[in-house]
Amino acid sequence: MARVEPAVAAARNAVRGVLAGLGPDDLVLVACSGGADSLALAASVAFEARRVGRSVRSRGHGVRAGAVVVDHGLQAGSAEVAERAAEQCRSLGLDPVVVRRAEWFDGGGPEAAARDARYSALAAVAGETGAALVLLGHTLDDQAEQVLLGLARGAGARSLAGMPRERGIFRRPFLGLRRAQTEAVCAASGLEFWTDPTNLLPDDGEVSTGSTREGAGPTREGAFTPLRSQVRGRVLPVLEETLGPGIVEALGRSADQLRDDADLLDALAAELLEQARVTDPDMAAGDPAEHVLDVEVLERAHPALRRRALRLAALAIGCRPTDTTTRHVDALDALVVSWSGQGPAHLPGGAQVGRVCGRLFLHAAPTGTSDGRTGVRPPSTTQE
Repeated sequence: MARVEPAVAAARNAVRGVLAGLGPDDLVLVACSGGADSLALAASVAFEARRVGRSVRSRGHGVRAGAVVVDHGLQAGSAEVAERAAEQCRSLGLDPVVVRRAEWFDGGGPEAAARDARYSALAAVAGETGAALVLLGHTLDDQAEQVLLGLARGAGARSLAGMPRERGIFRRPFLGLRRAQTEAVCAASGLEFWTDPTNLLPDDGEVSTGSTREGAGPTREGAFTPLRSQVRGRVLPVLEETLGPGIVEALGRSADQLRDDADLLDALAAELLEQARVTDPDMAAGDPAEHVLDVEVLERAHPALRRRALRLAALAIGCRPTDTTTRHVDALDALVVSWSGQGPAHLPGGAQVGRVCGRLFLHAAPTGTSDGRTGVRPPSTTQE
């Protein structure tokens, strides 16, 4: 029997666990950008999809495996990059392979807008094709970066819990694998991966031949470098140098532990929010608020649950999780426990919450403001 590279075996094992629950002829889609992580995922899915549920006693069954490539249109030559990624997926035997141009929406910064556009496109293709699952190539390195970004934003335990392994139809099989392992999978599979220029710092210089293709994107001079890329290229190396190796793994473990805690607290906070909700129409007569909450119910609750419930209330009226910070939650909490006649609390995107007669009145952002889902052009290549 031919020896399988350790990185290839690890990637296949990770995918095998996710595919195990699929039935015969179910369709799973790989979100592929042409980068090392998503190409390694595509190769692993193409191999594992042939024999799902196999064991010593059973050969298992096959599922259909395809891919969706989202062209964000942010860089010169993005259409060519997307088509190249699609060609590689087809060469692996994936079918169908769909290339979808991102539809942009207003609101948030360029990174948030790109994320929203990407997930909207992935969900749309999944719906059109009837896919049971969409697999994402995020790795343990991505998870560590996410935890550090959450810590810097001060957004609480939910933010520190990082990316979940599953949410809705989306799955992340590679959250236990390092980025170096996905590059090793590509090398072992003979796949040439693309490196997104926005993942490089301005002083990184030219990337290595074989990791990118000529004309794949703009030069780094004067280009916008996303905060995540700066965490990847500057912050994590300093942490590893200062604290020693293993910081990425430690951050991943912390995310796993905090996610369990956050799940429980969120469930309890949701119960509190429901208890505080005023459903009597007379209580909110003359006020077009989306939600009305009883201050007395919230005031009696433990501060940790109350603050989490108030954050959930903000999200319920359209505030973005990444934009809703501790500062906003503090302002909402002050309306409950430190109210002295102050005006409304202003939330991300133009939403407001005010207190009148022992009630909190939550008003969503007016239609057409920065949190509205009005289509706009994508940011220019100098912004992303």
